[in-house]
Amino acid sequence: MEQKEKKGFFRGLMDKITGADSAEEIAAPLDVVVTTHAPEQEEPTPALAVTATPAVVEKPSFFERLKSGLKKTKDGLVGRIDALVLGKKEIDADTLEELEEILITSDIGVKTTVELIRTLEQRLGRNELKDGGALRGALKEEILARLTAHHLPLDIGSQKLFVLLVIGVNGVGKTTTIGKLASRFTADGKKVLLAAADTFRAAAAEQLVAWGERSGVDVIRHKEGADPSAVVFDACKAAVARGVDILIIDTAGRLHTKVNLMEEMKKIRRVISREIPGAPHETLLVLDAATGQNAVSQARLFKEAAGVTGLALTKLDGTAKGGIVVAVSHEFALPVRYIGVGESIDDLRDFDPGEFTDALFQA
Repeated sequence: MEQKEKKGFFRGLMDKITGADSAEEIAAPLDVVVTTHAPEQEEPTPALAVTATPAVVEKPSFFERLKSGLKKTKDGLVGRIDALVLGKKEIDADTLEELEEILITSDIGVKTTVELIRTLEQRLGRNELKDGGALRGALKEEILARLTAHHLPLDIGSQKLFVLLVIGVNGVGKTTTIGKLASRFTADGKKVLLAAADTFRAAAAEQLVAWGERSGVDVIRHKEGADPSAVVFDACKAAVARGVDILIIDTAGRLHTKVNLMEEMKKIRRVISREIPGAPHETLLVLDAATGQNAVSQARLFKEAAGVTGLALTKLDGTAKGGIVVAVSHEFALPVRYIGVGESIDDLRDFDPGEFTDALFQA
């Protein structure tokens, strides 16, 4: 060690005599910079040396993703129907009775199932259901007819300032749905404003703000525990002043059994309609498809208390209870506006009855 230090001293003395000291002082920092950034400079080199063009992996179409997302529902509903009817040369009352059980246990709902079976019995009486294939095709037609009867895409261009009030219990994916809608509308060139009126759930506003930052959308918010109606009031004022195209209002994850929370919802609606006449233009109820018949209960009570005008069903990709889409739409005469079949923004799509039934029944 002492030997090394002495060498350093004499070398330093010689460098001062020869004038090499200042050059080394300048060179040393440059050496450090080069060393620090060398990996970044060298990393692209192997890539440039590759001559073969990598294969381009095409993203599956939404229909393919929809089919994949509905696989559990397809297996639980259509798979069981196929096992029952395909190959049958004759359809009778016993077959329809077994079919009725399959539909009810697949969350099509009792009311909708009874109506479907009654219609199929009429077709059977007219000798239209000669075999299993004919029965399968007739069922698909009847389901499609019921989904189409109430189908109506959301027309956000119908108002200069469109107010979208979003409701639903905690855990259904309500705030995430709002964030995805904000991203979609912004990508379409719309000026969007979000209102964080869910002031009771911890971090609800922060979650909405995170989506706002991701989409480049401003969020009107108050402190946690603030009066939701006050947030809505400020949001309406801001939307009018800023010339916003779409105002999306997130509300608390209301337990539909709590009367006081439903009363609060009515108060919010009064504030909105006073500040923006005719609003809200859409009250969108977000439902978790995986909850099955519980979603029917939520739809019933929310429609009575909050004036629901449209539905969004989330998490269809993780459940075998996708038949609930048919049940809630038909039973309550409500249009399904959106469905979610995945986590990405692209996986929240406008509902298309034909696409949905094709994805279910297509082999």
